[in-house]
Amino acid sequence: MELKYLSRASLQRVGAEGLLVVLSSVPFMLAALIGDTATPPLWRMAAAGVASISCLAAAFLLLRRPQLGRIFGGLAMAGSTIVIIPFFESNPITVLLGAVMIIGAGYALTEFRPCMDGLQRSSPVDRCLQRARWAAMTMSGLVLAVVIVDRGSHALVNTALMVSVGVTMILVMHWIWRRFATVPVVALIMVSMVAIYAVIFSFMNGYFRLTAFMVGILAILVLPDSTQEQDDRWWKILLSHPARVLLTTFLALCSLGTLLLLVPGATTHVKGITLVDAAFTSVSAVCVTGLTVLDTPRDFTLFGQGLILLLIQLGGLGIMSITTVGMHALGRRMSLHHERLMTSMTDTDHQDLVVSLVTILRFTVIAEGLGALALAGLFHVSGDNWGQAIWRGLFTSISAFCNAGFALQSNNLIPYQGNPLILHVVALLIVFGGMAPATSLLVPRWLAGRPVGVGVRLVLVTTAVLLISGALFFLAFEWHGALSGMTVADKIHNAWFQSVTLRTAGFNSVDIAGVMNPSCLIMICLMFIGGSPGGTAGGVKTTTIALLVMTFWASVTGRSEVIVQNRRIPSATINRAITIVSSGALVWVVMVLMLEMTQQIPARELLFEVTSALGTVGLSLGATNHLDGIGKIIVMIAMFAGRIGPMTLFMLLSEERSVSASRYLDAKVSLT
Repeated sequence: MELKYLSRASLQRVGAEGLLVVLSSVPFMLAALIGDTATPPLWRMAAAGVASISCLAAAFLLLRRPQLGRIFGGLAMAGSTIVIIPFFESNPITVLLGAVMIIGAGYALTEFRPCMDGLQRSSPVDRCLQRARWAAMTMSGLVLAVVIVDRGSHALVNTALMVSVGVTMILVMHWIWRRFATVPVVALIMVSMVAIYAVIFSFMNGYFRLTAFMVGILAILVLPDSTQEQDDRWWKILLSHPARVLLTTFLALCSLGTLLLLVPGATTHVKGITLVDAAFTSVSAVCVTGLTVLDTPRDFTLFGQGLILLLIQLGGLGIMSITTVGMHALGRRMSLHHERLMTSMTDTDHQDLVVSLVTILRFTVIAEGLGALALAGLFHVSGDNWGQAIWRGLFTSISAFCNAGFALQSNNLIPYQGNPLILHVVALLIVFGGMAPATSLLVPRWLAGRPVGVGVRLVLVTTAVLLISGALFFLAFEWHGALSGMTVADKIHNAWFQSVTLRTAGFNSVDIAGVMNPSCLIMICLMFIGGSPGGTAGGVKTTTIALLVMTFWASVTGRSEVIVQNRRIPSATINRAITIVSSGALVWVVMVLMLEMTQQIPARELLFEVTSALGTVGLSLGATNHLDGIGKIIVMIAMFAGRIGPMTLFMLLSEERSVSASRYLDAKVSLT
């Protein structure tokens, strides 16, 4: 195991050569992108040339002469800094981002320690493989960055990018020739010529960047991690941890949804929609958020609306749940590894896993079916023909149960603010969808006064308190505001509906763009809390807030333990609740700062937008329609982070450690 680890660590360092070779063209890209003139000045091109040559020298010397390689790496960073100095002067925000990148690169360069003993034991084929893999990963990220930054398709940028793609292809072909030496040379030459022709053809016909990105991604997926360890493939790494499984499945579904929404038949636009808008819609649907940059009934065809509905359903249920139940229905037994992943993600015993997942699907189908029937009849009574009413009822029912917030009305449910039956049916779907099916099935038992588990009681009590208090606050603050002009009964119905939909659903029956600041603050708090564990809702969850409130009260009253129904809450559970809220607040602050730096939108709207995205709510005060491309990407990241959970993002960066607490003495820390 020691030799294996040493070999892997040293081989990963070989990949730095491929990374630096690909990055050697970046200084010329920066020189072309920065400035108003089409041709960069001579001094900037000279600095870019020095930086590029130094980067190539660092790639060659870093493993062979580490000290000299670090010197050339420092020269490459210095030259790149000189190239972008004019941009620092005109855009202060870039100073911060550039400083962070330079400090990070400098730290990585300083801490780089090649293990020559491990390199000598590794095979030349493995070293070629690592150079190719790192070059492919770097090139893919570089193409993506260029697509985002260079909207004008600068000639020098394309030329420099062409060089990076060419270098990557050379490294990949070099590994193929070394790895498959037994294959006839003619076959290898044919494969190489086809690849080169495809890149040149795409470059001449305007599809170069797309082709380059696809080549990079394909190379990453195809190239193994090591020729010596065939079982250590990329999918093994992605599927070996619950957090990675969650991240991978949702990311794959978002990507697939983006590609499907780009199909011409999915939209009413003759030229289709932009990639950013398709990605935003896909992420919003998969993450069951409901924020939209396009008008769903107007900009999408029936086929496109069906795709959105499918993404909502898959995102609401979870891909792993569907896969597990499908395998069980086909009579296939899950592997022990698969069972461990699912029990970790669903927090159930492995004996009850399939039963629990079947219950989830059964409850979902019944709830959505009953909701669709009720809403179809109500929509028909409201004036829709039966075909339109059935489709609108089905779409609204699934969207409400999955807490998605997508609607087939351009102004959401505002046309039905005077129809309490529609509002309350949708509200019921939202409430039961926001709780775990097992919890929802125990509601009659709880209402009858019969005993339920501690977790179920916490969910139901906290949900009831939040719903009632939210409705009362909204009613009090917006009586003469957003609710003005309604009858008393309609005000009560709509206040209740808005309190329910703030639990991460995203529907609105009143215009919330002009709500008062106190209402806005209450709405932000409710959106941040979100729904309950095991449901389709987002947020930090009701049980988390309940535990923190009880911990606060126990501390105030001088008790050392949190007791609920004669049961003690473990300190590890309380620490996890604190971590979830803290990580959620940290992500919230970062997203707000990013939008504040990049968008010219009032702070009140941005605060609401970020909270809505992280809580997967979908309500907006109007900021969504004013976001530029960068703003849409930031909000997409917020929606994705909110769906998989801030805690999951932190789990990806953590490693399992088993350290006995008895080894350490208690520390005294003053808090006053």
